[in-house]
Amino acid sequence: QVQLVESGGGLVQAGGSLRLSCAASERTFSNYGMGWFRQAPGKAREFVAQIIRSGSMTYYADPVKGRFTISRDNAKNTVYLQMNSLKPEDTAVYYCAGSGVFGVTTSSYDYKYWGQGTQVTVSS
Repeated sequence: QVQLVESGGGLVQAGGSLRLSCAASERTFSNYGMGWFRQAPGKAREFVAQIIRSGSMTYYADPVKGRFTISRDNAKNTVYLQMNSLKPEDTAVYYCAGSGVFGVTTSSYDYKYWGQGTQVTVSS
């Protein structure tokens, strides 16, 4: 059972930056593709970004392309989400998730392990 713990959320002004971290309990962390999702109040959970097992490929949702960067450090069992040029519409609870699926997947159904979420609030 992989446990994921997010950190780094908070309150930031529009245009600011935050860096989210997600630490995994498993040494087999490198066996999983890792993704970030978010859920705003009253809205469905949506895909944000994914990085494959090796870290050599990333994929982003259109609303965050060019502003967010996902990365991973397999030696530290940690995945990161660097968020720049934040907008009020980025306000949500952000979740990291682990998938055993090989390759890119944006579907939450393909992610077996989930963290508890971290709140990101962007003020205008």
